[in-house]
Amino acid sequence: MAYAALKGRSSTSVRNVSLVVGRWPNPDIFGPGLRANDERATTNDEPPISMIRFSMFRWFKPIIFLACLGPLARLGWKAYNQALGANPIEVITHSTGDWILIFLLITLAVTPVRKLTGQLWLIRYRRMFGLFAFFYATLHFLTYIWLDKFFDIHEMLADIAKRRFIAVGFTGFVLLIPLALTSTKGWIRRLGGKRWQALHRLIYFSAIAGVIHYLWLVKADIRKPLQYAFVLGVLLTYRIVVWMLPKIRAKKAAALSGRRVELPES
Repeated sequence: MAYAALKGRSSTSVRNVSLVVGRWPNPDIFGPGLRANDERATTNDEPPISMIRFSMFRWFKPIIFLACLGPLARLGWKAYNQALGANPIEVITHSTGDWILIFLLITLAVTPVRKLTGQLWLIRYRRMFGLFAFFYATLHFLTYIWLDKFFDIHEMLADIAKRRFIAVGFTGFVLLIPLALTSTKGWIRRLGGKRWQALHRLIYFSAIAGVIHYLWLVKADIRKPLQYAFVLGVLLTYRIVVWMLPKIRAKKAAALSGRRVELPES
């Protein structure tokens, strides 16, 4: 409809294309220079580039959603064909545990990749990846309390007190709960941007707890948890560097300005 409204207008009316584009959610997420491209596109018989990209991303999101359900579908297929091995509970526990860490790392990687590549549209999928991390964490937790312990609270408490890796893993799961509950736009408005961002920094501690949980769980081959630890370390280091750079630059600028003030007096 937006294209039909623009078609046939004079070149002077093309400047108002941003009003039409503004009807779509977050038009600027498609990258810098998009509106200029839209203006060029509306001068001929082709639809604006933003319309094409918005349509592409709108249909791409369900594909990613179904792909995120792939690990669960794979477990279901194996269970249906009785291919989970001699210890199916262990297979389900390890598989869901792996995908918790994978989705947590993907969620944490969205911001660095978006800033380094300029692909601002990636932010559209960060919430989905974070919620899938919580989804697989819930399945992981249910596998433990239901299939493994059969809701025996006394045995679970004794297990937590005896095995430190369970306590750390449970802590990581609990930290994800407020993040999942406050992931909506309504909660962002209620909490305010700064408080919401501060709360959602709990994902760092949840990811660290998940890696420690995995390291303490395995007894011999620790290569896989170390791989997760390395990726997490890179992502956290990036954030520390980004946080420190403005402070370092501000100190250097203050030092240079101080020297310039002292030069005329000498």
